[in-house]
Amino acid sequence: MSDSTPAGGDGPGIRRGRRLAIDVGDARIGVASCDPDGILATPVETVPGRDVPAAHRRLRQLVEEYEPIEVVVGLPRSLKGGEGPAAVKVRGFAQELARMIAPVPVRLVDERMTTVTASQGLRASGVKSKKGRSVIDQAAAVIILQQALESERVSGKAPGESVEVVI
Repeated sequence: MSDSTPAGGDGPGIRRGRRLAIDVGDARIGVASCDPDGILATPVETVPGRDVPAAHRRLRQLVEEYEPIEVVVGLPRSLKGGEGPAAVKVRGFAQELARMIAPVPVRLVDERMTTVTASQGLRASGVKSKKGRSVIDQAAAVIILQQALESERVSGKAPGESVEVVI
């Protein structure tokens, strides 16, 4: 594969560089990362979510540590695609995060069903629900990132929608 060939082969391609994905919940925030070629998404950690300023500080540290080309944040939508109070909350969270980590871009991507999918996958692998709660958030972040990477691979465009930094 020459340097001009996109990673992943056939489709329009994917930008090179590590990404972080975030699954924002009320109690916990799951974080995942991928390799610079955008092939494999892996869990990073679960950040406590109730203290939002502390969560933002930890996420900023992770951005400094991982040096991603972008951060993708899961946007919870209803099954019909609408946005409710949870989506409004995540948009606000993403806006503040974008301000704190600029110039690293933040993108919102549809996260419908990721927590359900993560829960089912963990249950199938024998993880108990009590023990699995913090792992579920990381697994959901992995699924969000995998979907974002796949979307970019197919379309050749950055996934989701950009979060504009308001100063």
